[in-house]
Amino acid sequence: MGTVWSVTIKGDMPDDMRDQIESLLSQADRSMSVFNPESTISKLNDNRSDRVDEHIARCIEVAREVSELSGGKYDITVLPLVEAYGFAAKEPDFDVNVDSLLQFIGYDKIEVRNGRLIKSDPRIRLDLNSVAKGYIVDMVASLIDKNGIRDYLVNIGGEIFARGTNRNGNKWGVGVETPIEGNMTPGRSIERRVDVSDKAVATSGNYRNFRTDAAGRKFTHIIDPTSGNNTESNLLSASVVAENCARADALGTMYITLGLDGSTDIIEEHPELAVLLIYADQDGNLLTYYSAAMKPYLGNN
Repeated sequence: MGTVWSVTIKGDMPDDMRDQIESLLSQADRSMSVFNPESTISKLNDNRSDRVDEHIARCIEVAREVSELSGGKYDITVLPLVEAYGFAAKEPDFDVNVDSLLQFIGYDKIEVRNGRLIKSDPRIRLDLNSVAKGYIVDMVASLIDKNGIRDYLVNIGGEIFARGTNRNGNKWGVGVETPIEGNMTPGRSIERRVDVSDKAVATSGNYRNFRTDAAGRKFTHIIDPTSGNNTESNLLSASVVAENCARADALGTMYITLGLDGSTDIIEEHPELAVLLIYADQDGNLLTYYSAAMKPYLGNN
């Protein structure tokens, strides 16, 4: 999936635990990685197959729920735009013809039927990166559960699921990074800490993965699927706590595409959503907003 992983386990574990995890990750890569040209998702995107495995089917299901919640601001059919802007291992086109690509964008243009992906247009292509990493975290967590382990933390590219307690017997503390350009080292600068047990945590932001053209214009990796443009907003990062990491992952991306005002509107309509937003005021100062449902996870930090 183009990222790194780590698992922290308290107490005893099977000797082959690492081998079990790596086998599962290889399976996930063969299914959902757009970086793997022979993955199931790559074959679906290139119309070499229409067969959908259980992992992709579940990711599409989670994505559709979040797309509907966002009014289409979150959308996994955005891959043509992501590639045009120079992400997903592609060279950037700084003069993207948005109108020509928007006709292939829309979560309502795909469905899974009897194990097959139905597209309204064969040129539609899927990017699961905003949900798949979280889903794989859930896969690894389920595997560890089946091995009888009750205290652990799974981290795949910053998407996390924590079970039980850490070595000190406390909830797991997950750092939310300071979302400033130049903060390219995970964990170097932490803005807040989220304390969780038996929960998932995912963070999305625009401050690390971006491209800059010769004129100094910044193109971020999170694209608004309704306009085809990069997201321009003072909302710098969104951190979500949820029951599973697939949903947390997708929701984090959704908030970034919605921007600060759109995100707070959603939160007011759905007070059960636990989210921490970090944004900049007109002077560039970092400010935070968090929902009532997020407050218990922040403690006094």
